[in-house]
Amino acid sequence: GMVAPDETTFAYLAGRPHAPRGAAWEKALDHWRSLGSDQDASFDGEIAVDASKLEPHVTWGTTPAQVVPVTGRVPAPHSETDERALRYMDLRPGVALADIAIDRVFIGSCTNARLEDLRAAASVIQGRRVHPKVRAMVVPGSTSVKRAAENEGLDLVFKAAGFEWRNAGCSMCLGMNPDILAPGERCASTSNRNFEGRQGSGGRTHLMSPPMAAAAALTGHLVDVREMM
Repeated sequence: GMVAPDETTFAYLAGRPHAPRGAAWEKALDHWRSLGSDQDASFDGEIAVDASKLEPHVTWGTTPAQVVPVTGRVPAPHSETDERALRYMDLRPGVALADIAIDRVFIGSCTNARLEDLRAAASVIQGRRVHPKVRAMVVPGSTSVKRAAENEGLDLVFKAAGFEWRNAGCSMCLGMNPDILAPGERCASTSNRNFEGRQGSGGRTHLMSPPMAAAAALTGHLVDVREMM
């Protein structure tokens, strides 16, 4: 589906290096504001979601759709796809997500390594240390994000906690360089896909938000970040 731009989007774009300026900016705003639905538009259905009541979610399987609240348990399989995912992830139905230990943490990808994401993750780890059994890394989503984060001192927060601070790039999102999981390793990742072998042959990926991944890095297992805030 398409989502009409809103004032939050406009505020984010204002002053960006490649955004229009002056009269061109005002003209662009007029055009963008015209992209919303017509007043008399009809829809198959309308859904209202109170985001303040949503729990943090974590994937248990091998697609982003195989996901449950972090306070929940690995569900029973309802299809052959679910059964295959459980085998690959080496999980049993009924296991509490909070009991799942992790080996690696990857905070990165173009999806969840914006400046705002890095700030959120840094706020969780400030003054804390990465679990001794976990290897954790941060890969900013772009060179400009990396530069802005360093200007704010976020890199120092991550380094002090024991994270590796990397150059911007795809990195472990799809294992396109040596940053890959070993067979059987389990990763708390902020990337956007968790297919079999996505982060390395035999690697097991749990998708979650940057604050959730930061919390997992500190505890060594999946955990509700709200318990640490």
